[in-house]
Amino acid sequence: MIMGLKIQPLSDRVVVTPQAAETKTASGLYIPDSAKEKPQQGTIAAVGNGKKDHKMTVKVGDTVLYGKYAGTELKLDGKEYLIMREEDILAII
Repeated sequence: MIMGLKIQPLSDRVVVTPQAAETKTASGLYIPDSAKEKPQQGTIAAVGNGKKDHKMTVKVGDTVLYGKYAGTELKLDGKEYLIMREEDILAII
């Protein structure tokens, strides 16, 4: 159990807490739910052990960028997460 999560990703998978979508524009206009962009940035919440020939690069607490359609959405204890393979992560920022 990592960071209080009741889930441990397997192999080369990671659990990401996505960053909240923007609710307001820079000029102060509110964005309706139907027009919000899906976030592409988040924080690593849990990391698998990797594969025999692949050591994990990311660690818990890293802020990462990932593809727009990467991962599988998961709701656990009322919070939203994404589970994805490490290869779906584009960069650590």
